[in-house]
Amino acid sequence: MPHYNLPHNHGQNIERVLDNMPSAEGFQDISFLFQQLGDSTRLRILWLLCHCEECVCNIAAAVDMSAPAVSHHLRILKKSGISEEFRNKRFSNFNYTIENQVYEAYKEAYIYAKNFKSLEKERCNSIMFMGQVGAGKSHLSLAIANELMEEGVGVVYMSYREVITRLKQNIMDEVYYHRVMGKYKNARVLLIDDLFKGKVTESDINIMFELLNFRYFNKLPVIVSCEMDVDRILSVDEAIGSRLVEMCKCVEVKGKKLNYRMYGK
Repeated sequence: MPHYNLPHNHGQNIERVLDNMPSAEGFQDISFLFQQLGDSTRLRILWLLCHCEECVCNIAAAVDMSAPAVSHHLRILKKSGISEEFRNKRFSNFNYTIENQVYEAYKEAYIYAKNFKSLEKERCNSIMFMGQVGAGKSHLSLAIANELMEEGVGVVYMSYREVITRLKQNIMDEVYYHRVMGKYKNARVLLIDDLFKGKVTESDINIMFELLNFRYFNKLPVIVSCEMDVDRILSVDEAIGSRLVEMCKCVEVKGKKLNYRMYGK
C-alpha cells in the first residue's frame, strides 16, 4: 500500500479512498468518452438507445432530426470505442522539441486542424506527413483526427497495409469489397496511415488509385502518413502521387536522429 505523505490529517480516512482511486489512464479513457458525449443531441440519442434498440429512422423521429444527422451523431459515438493508440495521440503529448523540423511539422498539423472547416471545400484541403520513420508522422495525423472528432467531424482511420491485405484477400467478394471501399471512399475525412508501407504491388496501386481518385474528384479530405518523399511516391504511381500533391499540404520530416524509437523521446 503506498504512503501518500499528505500534509494534513482531517480524520477523513482519505488514504483508503486514494487506494481505490482508478489510475490516471483510466481517467483518460473516461475523459475521452465524456468528450464524445459533450453534445446534448448525442446524449439524447444515447439515452434512447439505453432504453430500447431502435433504427435510425425511429431515432430521427424521436429526437426531431433528419436521419442523416442522426447517422452522423451515431458515427461520432461509435468512434469513442476506437483503439487505444488513436485516443492517446494528442497535440498536448507530442514531443516537438527533438529538432526544428519536427516543431515545424507539429505547427503545420496544428494549423491544419484549427483551420479545417475553412479548408474543407477547397482543392488543397488535405495534409500529408512524409519521411523519417519514428519522427511522429502517425502521432500528428492522429492528433489532427482527434481534434476534428471533438469538433464533430467524422474521421475514418485506415491502416494502409492491413486494409489493402484484407481487400485483396476478398477481391472476388463484390459485396464485401464495395462495402469496405465505400466506407473509405465516402468518409468525411480519411486518415491513411503508413501509405505504401512494405512491398507495393500492381493490385495495391489499383486499389489505392480507385480510392484516392474518388476522393480527389469529390474534394474529400485525406490525412496521410508515408515513409516516402514526394519523388518516391510519384515513382510508385504518378497518377496517385500527382493527386496527393495537388490535394495536400506536404510536410516532410527526415533525419537519422529523429527516430524516437531508437534515440528516445
